[in-house]
Amino acid sequence: MSSMTDIVFLLLIFFMITSTLVTPPASKDLVLPKSDHQVSAKPNTTVSVTADMRYFVGGEQVPFWKIERRLKEIIEASPDTYIALHVDETVPFSTVGRIRDIAIRNKYKLILATQAK
Repeated sequence: MSSMTDIVFLLLIFFMITSTLVTPPASKDLVLPKSDHQVSAKPNTTVSVTADMRYFVGGEQVPFWKIERRLKEIIEASPDTYIALHVDETVPFSTVGRIRDIAIRNKYKLILATQAK
């Protein structure tokens, strides 16, 4: 009986560790800008903007005006959260700036996602 308990305990530890490594997926139809520099920080949630100006927070589509409220909910639950900003390369930089302003105003840790050159 004790060996069964050991196995269950090890499985529990395994799933607790691996579940913390899972990040919400970004929108799949994005072409990210290219960059020489890559950051190694692991984001906990994502904000995505597609070429047709659809917004996603953690894989869930939201209107622009709800982004800040949704991020506040996520950050309140976990204050050390990093946010990865996935923006299609055709999206105007003014849109990136508006999302960046939300992060600065609320002191969020924001990472701009790029693909390697």
